[in-house]
Amino acid sequence: MRKGLFALAAVGLLATGSMAACSKDKTSDNTGSGTGTSSVGKVGVILPDTASSQRWGTDDPKYLKAAFDAAGVQADIQNAQGDKSQFQTIADGMISSGVKVLMIVNLDSGTGKAVLDKAKAAGIATIDYDRLTLNGGANYYVSFDNVKVGELQGKGLIDCLTAKKYTKPVVAELNGSPTDNNATLFAQGYNSQLDPKYASGEYTKGPNQSVPDWDNAQAGTIFEQMLTQNKNIKGVLAANDGLGNAAIQVLKKNKLNGQVPVTGQDATVQGLQNILAGDQCMTVYKAIKQEADAAAALAISLAKGEKPTTATGTTTDPESKAAVPSVLLTPKSIVKDNVKDVVADGFVTKEQLCTGEYAKMCTEAGIS
Repeated sequence: MRKGLFALAAVGLLATGSMAACSKDKTSDNTGSGTGTSSVGKVGVILPDTASSQRWGTDDPKYLKAAFDAAGVQADIQNAQGDKSQFQTIADGMISSGVKVLMIVNLDSGTGKAVLDKAKAAGIATIDYDRLTLNGGANYYVSFDNVKVGELQGKGLIDCLTAKKYTKPVVAELNGSPTDNNATLFAQGYNSQLDPKYASGEYTKGPNQSVPDWDNAQAGTIFEQMLTQNKNIKGVLAANDGLGNAAIQVLKKNKLNGQVPVTGQDATVQGLQNILAGDQCMTVYKAIKQEADAAAALAISLAKGEKPTTATGTTTDPESKAAVPSVLLTPKSIVKDNVKDVVADGFVTKEQLCTGEYAKMCTEAGIS
């Protein structure tokens, strides 16, 4: 088993002993079927979509299922496919089926709160996974330090613009979905780095727009309009790899790819390939297995009726001002020189990344 980039002490602190002495006659699945004992409750997990990032369709369900299976805890893992009505329907089904723990990645805070309220009324423990539901009142929150994610993006873009030696570069910002609190935190982080540059006149603040639902197609349309209106854009702060790739496709069409640094997030295969090709400046790697393991350990402990202890304190809900017990993990900046670290960590494989034209680029980047 490969050694991860990050220490997993937080997971251990979450629920001491939660993985031990679990019944082995229980399996997790995507249907909620299976056997089990009454002493350990079932866990329901609702993921948001499969379009905004590859993680929701592949990585998170795989890692969560593995963690629940290893603990012998039954789990019902479903995806709302970006549909708020479906999100609520799935939640209603899980609540009526008697889950003891409900973990959600909300599509927006309004929908998320409605689901959390129903769960709490039914006596179900609740976990906000990756995104905090504003005014939602979840019992726990597990995510990365999302302000830090944004800081890494802002610093990364500054480094790339410095390397280009541009004078007073115009920077465009493609922000994440306005309904996602994480997008607000990312922007808080990268603007903390970029605003001083704008204020001093070293950089020029260009067009700045949020992308509804993290929709990559809309991002492409939005950025094309930005570039049409301002041909002098020299840098793009894109909030994730999907939005970044949408901008890169527009830049390619205008023969500007590689000349205009573009940021990203999530360390997707596509994002890493864009970095290897020189079309993307950087991405942010969030060790999703570590996040999934931390959330699963918490859910397992709750399903067993134990009182878990969180490792990193609390997060203040900006609306309710409530202090939500939290685990916040540490992200990592990825540029061409350390793309190999993501492969070494097992998050993506060489076979996935180093296909076709990228094979030579991988060799040059020290990926083996």
